Order: sequence, then C-alpha cells, then structure tokens
Amino acid sequence: MFSIKQQFTKALYPLIMKFIGKSDKNKLFLESKPDSKPQYDFFAQNLLLTNGDELPLQTHKGKKVLVVNVASNCGFTAQYAELEALYQANKNTLLILGVPSNDFKGQEPGTDAQIAQFCQIGYGVTFPILKKQSVLKPNQNTLYQWLSSKSQNGWCEQEPVWNFSKYLVAEDGQLKCFMGPGIAPTSDILLKQL
Repeated sequence: MFSIKQQFTKALYPLIMKFIGKSDKNKLFLESKPDSKPQYDFFAQNLLLTNGDELPLQTHKGKKVLVVNVASNCGFTAQYAELEALYQANKNTLLILGVPSNDFKGQEPGTDAQIAQFCQIGYGVTFPILKKQSVLKPNQNTLYQWLSSKSQNGWCEQEPVWNFSKYLVAEDGQLKCFMGPGIAPTSDILLKQL
C-alpha cells in the first residue's frame, strides 16, 4: 500500500518532528481574541467528500471542528494515525476534516479515490476526507477562504504554511486557533484547546 517514499517518510516522522518540526514556521500558533467574531457562519458550508457525497457542516454544529490540509507524500503524513486516534477519543465532541491538497511541492498527486483508499488502508482513517482541492490562493477553496480571511472569520489571515497545518473551530463557529504542522495532534498545545 505504501510507496517506498511513503514508507521512508513514515519511518522518519519522529525525527522530522524532532528537528524540522521545531522551526518557527512549523510550530506557529495563533489564537483568537475573545472579541473576534466571524462575519459568516462557518457551519453554513456544505463540503464534498472524496466519494462526491455532500457533508453539511450544519449537522455538526455543537462540535469543535479541526480542519487539516493533508497529503500522502509528506514528512508529516504519519500524523494521519495521530489524527485518527484523536478522532476516536473525541468523536462525540470533535469533527476532524482532512482536506487533501497538492499545493505544497506536489505531495498529493493522487486522485480522490486513491487518497481515500490510502487513508483507509494505510492509516485506518474514519474521519471525513474531502475532495482534493487547493488551500492556497489564488485557487483557494471556499472553506480555506473562510479559515484564512479576517473578513470572513473575524481575525485570522494565516494560510497553511505546509501540509498538516491545523485550524480549530469552536462549537459556536468561531475560529479558535491556527497551528502549524509541527504541532502534532497529540501535543499539549492542541489538546489544551479541546
């Protein structure tokens, strides 16, 4: 199931987190101010899954939502396992959304079907994986336009810095924080936000 490159990056993930993950860019953490209010309702969005089914976010209002741009050929790809463990431990109160993107050095070349199969077979992912799309300007999808535009979310202008950047949205639809890929799903920084 895993290519040689994927096996290599999976084996190196602990070292990647130790060394590369410590860079300021990858450890970036931004948090909203108490008076930051979104201009548009986050939960009003309808998203498309890899199989083409629609996922209306309104049905998940009342849960926190962790949005992560993902890729199959990245040094951070092993975070899929950590994200799945986080999801299993918190799925009554937390929705995780994986958003495949090929924006960072072509690290997600697969089709939607290939991505879904890789996530399910390679990492046992059960949280929703959306259709592959752009998370960066100029072709940025509407979900990421909301996440990285102060005029929509009320405070944050930060686009993903690399694959596995994370945005956490509160139960009321307010964007709580942005976390770079060097902040693991198992880190105290992320867990304190839940």
